[in-house]
Amino acid sequence: MAASLRGLFVTGTDTGVGKTVVAAALVAAFRARGVPVRALKPLITGLDDPPDAVWPPDHELLARASGQDPDDVKLLGYGPAVSPHLAAELAGEQIRTAELERDLLAAADGDGELLVVEGVGGLLVPIAPGYDVRDLAGALGFPVVVVARPGLGTINHTLLTLEAARSAALRVAGVVLNPWPAAPDAIEHSNRETIERLGGVRVSGLPELEAPDPDALAAAGAGLPLQDWLA
Repeated sequence: MAASLRGLFVTGTDTGVGKTVVAAALVAAFRARGVPVRALKPLITGLDDPPDAVWPPDHELLARASGQDPDDVKLLGYGPAVSPHLAAELAGEQIRTAELERDLLAAADGDGELLVVEGVGGLLVPIAPGYDVRDLAGALGFPVVVVARPGLGTINHTLLTLEAARSAALRVAGVVLNPWPAAPDAIEHSNRETIERLGGVRVSGLPELEAPDPDALAAAGAGLPLQDWLA
């Protein structure tokens, strides 16, 4: 990783755990503190999905949080909501990983700006033969933030993700349980404590958001240990 690059890589234990919401909250919170920051989602699938009444597509939500143009947030996009290797195959393509890494590093070199990069799916999601999201994270070398569900089943999924990251020498900055309820039950409290103890990692919670408002995203992200993750 070039010395000028600073940032965080946001991944998840599964698809649908809210990686984009957490990444957008990070970006909005840094901006609220006056930190120059950009967002990047190198790969996005599901562009053909019907629009949600409240939540925009991932790259548009990140753009809303960062103030960027949505087209500047993504490098590659595909229509079907499937794994990127399959999305490329359905399009009659194969993702050229060397070019993807080159474009990612070029986009990351932002004159001292902080970069929040959101992966696609989890760390072991394939991008091309012999290359997965974990390899993409390794190319950047940023600390990794793992997003997970707070409820039943999250302990195993989260610990496996931590193991996958550390086995590839990725540094795990922390875990975010999303959405963290206003009144967590005994299982959710236990899950948080157990992941911290067994995973040897700080676990935070992001409160549930009703709408993709940048101010609300910033307020939610302000409760996360942002500076500690970058230290």
